[in-house]
Amino acid sequence: MRVEIWSDVVCPWCYLGKRRLEQALERFPHRDRIDIVWRSFELDPDAPSVPQDLTARLASLYGMSAQEAAERNAQMTELAAESGLHFRLDIAKPANTFDAHRVLHVARAEGLESEAKERLLAAYFSEGRVISDADTLVGLAADVGVDPDRTRTALGDESFAGEVRADEREAVELGITGVPFFVLGRRYAVSGAQPAELLLQAVEQAWADTMPAA
Repeated sequence: MRVEIWSDVVCPWCYLGKRRLEQALERFPHRDRIDIVWRSFELDPDAPSVPQDLTARLASLYGMSAQEAAERNAQMTELAAESGLHFRLDIAKPANTFDAHRVLHVARAEGLESEAKERLLAAYFSEGRVISDADTLVGLAADVGVDPDRTRTALGDESFAGEVRADEREAVELGITGVPFFVLGRRYAVSGAQPAELLLQAVEQAWADTMPAA
């Protein structure tokens, strides 16, 4: 059964949702037959490629003070820690994520999409890496086995730009306005980084309805 997830690599709730889904699937007896596909979604498509200060960016985007943005980051860090994620939002450098999504499509073509997704998320949220930088993206993809020459070539032209835009158009068609957004077996949808227990229930229901003979 296919589970498609629209998400962005600079979205803290997306990383949390990824980890909670993994925790849910650990308890699912047919987890080896779940095909996870990561779909592209840009939370801030107008974000510059030059990295920004996260606190200042949040304050600007959401009309809050720098103190409020810092408090929000602290709360998110604590919540992520409950799922075993080590966020370093004090060093996170938000930037445009379009090329990062293209790299994920390169990784998908090599059967390494989920590994690349995890690497990009960790690089941004825990290591302060600039995920709009081509050399950084090539190196991060190579860390999980993606051919660096293929990644660099793709980033040098318009490769996979159409695939990213297609994912984003489908998000509009499905009415997706926030991420993470999970589509299970093309029959059920779950919005947001729901608790692992709820995600497990959704997977079980979708499995029962779409694969009754399994």
